[in-house]
Amino acid sequence: MTTISLQGLGKTFGDAAAVRDVSFDLPAGSFTALLGPSGCGKTTLLRLIAGFEQPSAGTVSFDGVILADAKGMVPPERRNLGIVFQSYALWPHMDVAANVAYPLRSRGMPRPEIDQAVLRALTMVSLGDYAARGVDGLSGGQRQRVALARCLVTGTNVILLDEPLANLDVHLRAAMLDVFADIHRKTGATIVFVTHDQSEALALADRIVVLDRGQVQQVGTPQQIYAQPVNAMVANFVGRGSLVRATVENGTVMLGGRVVAARGIAARSVTLLVRPEAVRLVDAGIEVSVRRTRYAGAHYETWLTLPSGDTITADLPCRLEIGAKAQVAVDDAWIVPA
Repeated sequence: MTTISLQGLGKTFGDAAAVRDVSFDLPAGSFTALLGPSGCGKTTLLRLIAGFEQPSAGTVSFDGVILADAKGMVPPERRNLGIVFQSYALWPHMDVAANVAYPLRSRGMPRPEIDQAVLRALTMVSLGDYAARGVDGLSGGQRQRVALARCLVTGTNVILLDEPLANLDVHLRAAMLDVFADIHRKTGATIVFVTHDQSEALALADRIVVLDRGQVQQVGTPQQIYAQPVNAMVANFVGRGSLVRATVENGTVMLGGRVVAARGIAARSVTLLVRPEAVRLVDAGIEVSVRRTRYAGAHYETWLTLPSGDTITADLPCRLEIGAKAQVAVDDAWIVPA
């Protein structure tokens, strides 16, 4: 297993800074998601870890050994890592086994050893019976697993996943989440997973790095990122929720004239993050009016206007008419740090 450390890392392209002063450690055997909107720098950060880009500032270290800085870098093929791209990058003229074997053949490994390694890798991704298949006859999910097997076949300690589920439909994405989790459990590799999809990050990672405009906004467990975002950007990007204004009276947080159970440090006025699951209908509570509603299967996603004019979203068991009045309670809220 490999520990990855990034210290003061920066990367510029001309006058544009793609990554700015990024510092954090990825513990050995961890599964880390780099999460953020398009253009936030997460793919550039992955390429810096992989060795496809050289830092403009700072260092990339594996197990305490500096592999890259502004003066030079160790190339990708000498970093003992595997990478799975969004595009799969499979050879269409080769069968599954040949695609998986390619990295080993390029190293000159004997054929019997290659065959054994390929079978182990394909079995790990549940494609043991597909070795002789042409890749053109595979589904998107199967192609993704072939790419993953090719990454695993070298016995790498570090696996980098660059938006690997972006081209799959919802059903295949759910299946591949289980595959990635299973691979992490079996290999113990240090995995870095780039995604803009918060649900993937929350489901897979044991730690999340939220990025915006090339800078780290928050590093923490999925539970910490979801329940205790450190700023409005993280609160807005991760999970569904509403940011609303509230007041503080004698140390008590008030919303719509009612006391709200709020976590965090309260000043005279605060911004609250209210998650939909924390809002419920009551007989006497905060008076709201129904702005919009949408059926979501197990519940109705409902937008409610507060007396202040702010809007909160609630997952309600029944449909309310647009414009109707209702009373709600907020069972939990997070005071977003200024």
